[in-house]
Amino acid sequence: MGFPSIADLNALSAEEFADEVAPLFEGARGFLERLAAARPFESDHAFLVAAREIARTMPEADQIELLNAHARLGADPAGVSAASFAEQGYDSSEEEDAQPGALFEELAMLNDVYEGRFGFRYVVFVAGRPLTSMGPLIEAAMRNDRAAELGRGLDDVIDIAADRLGQLRGDYPDRDEGA
Repeated sequence: MGFPSIADLNALSAEEFADEVAPLFEGARGFLERLAAARPFESDHAFLVAAREIARTMPEADQIELLNAHARLGADPAGVSAASFAEQGYDSSEEEDAQPGALFEELAMLNDVYEGRFGFRYVVFVAGRPLTSMGPLIEAAMRNDRAAELGRGLDDVIDIAADRLGQLRGDYPDRDEGA
């Protein structure tokens, strides 16, 4: 059985809806409550358009909750969701060849600097790219102003959710197959 259809999601109570779509958004409750209230959705596309609009327009505290719900890049694999585990490449051997201790230390330092500058977690749509390519992305993001970076991060949260939804629905090829 796959992920519920949009019609089935629309028919759920607000709490059941939030629980069902929580894995797409790492369980950020303030956002999920707003998304549940925006139903019904006509399609997955309409669902994702509404999600982006809600993410961009809700109060900043809820925007930060949504960003901070996502795992840090290079976080301890034991403490991340199954989706983040796969997205960050912990299930592949690529990262093993990159001296993971040094890589994780670098990412932890960059995450600390980023979070100190902006006040929220760095989130990026990894899209199967190796963690070794993330350092330059974080460094480039630190050149943005806070408002631009908040918007970029929120857009990436929705891009991640769209990818997860496609994976759950079987609409997208497996990342390992060149997607």
